[in-house]
Amino acid sequence: MSVLYLVPTPIGNLEDITLRALRVLREVSLIAAEDTRTTGRLLAHYEIKTPLISYHEHNELSRLDAILTALQSGDVALVSDAGTPGLSDPGYVLIRAAVENNVSVVPLPGASALLPALIASGLPTDSFIYLGFMPRKSSGRRTALAEVATLPHTLVFYEAPHRLLDMLTDLCEVFGVRPCAVARELTKLYEEIWRGTLQEAVTHFQSTPPRGELVIIVGGYQPPIESTWSEADVHQALSARLASGESRAAAARAVAQESGWERRTIYNLDV
Repeated sequence: MSVLYLVPTPIGNLEDITLRALRVLREVSLIAAEDTRTTGRLLAHYEIKTPLISYHEHNELSRLDAILTALQSGDVALVSDAGTPGLSDPGYVLIRAAVENNVSVVPLPGASALLPALIASGLPTDSFIYLGFMPRKSSGRRTALAEVATLPHTLVFYEAPHRLLDMLTDLCEVFGVRPCAVARELTKLYEEIWRGTLQEAVTHFQSTPPRGELVIIVGGYQPPIESTWSEADVHQALSARLASGESRAAAARAVAQESGWERRTIYNLDV
């Protein structure tokens, strides 16, 4: 019986492909690729000459029958532009059709921006929800964010650079003060993982416009802590941290975590 292989491809660094993936790409009779030019460069780099057919969001229905026909006589590999096919990339329709037609579907492990960004974020990884790309319009985006605003899990989003500030602004409005990380250009020359609060992220990326594809990781909802600290307690703790050389932002963040007071209130105390 023929097999539909789901083959992850590098998200930037061509070394991030497994030996098994290279073998499968050589041995299948056809590769269904989101962008034949991008995949063609990868295949040329590794001297793989397997035939290519385009399969992307604009032709996935019209190409479905051709790929299913190809699967009657040989194995097919599905690849996306970069990363894992089917994960915010075309693939679901073909995978669903293969399952319904009793075609064996074999996923290969490999490159993805999701997990590297999550594990390097410094935020909890024991329970997380991947939400992909949010709606492009702010109204739809805020509605979607409101539906997950009280979940305790770490939240992971994908975003394009030209929409990052709008996304971060909506996250601030809906979620309030939360820790976050923004990862960009993972595995590439200018890889960067920025960490701070959502509000600090807005300020940072206003002055430093981002480039490249982005992953946003946001801490889950934490119920407000009923503080037993008086203003004098908070003032004393903040003063001690500032005297030890901590920046006001770092000191305010640390005291907020300890006391349950709002970070902004602590930051603005006259010390």
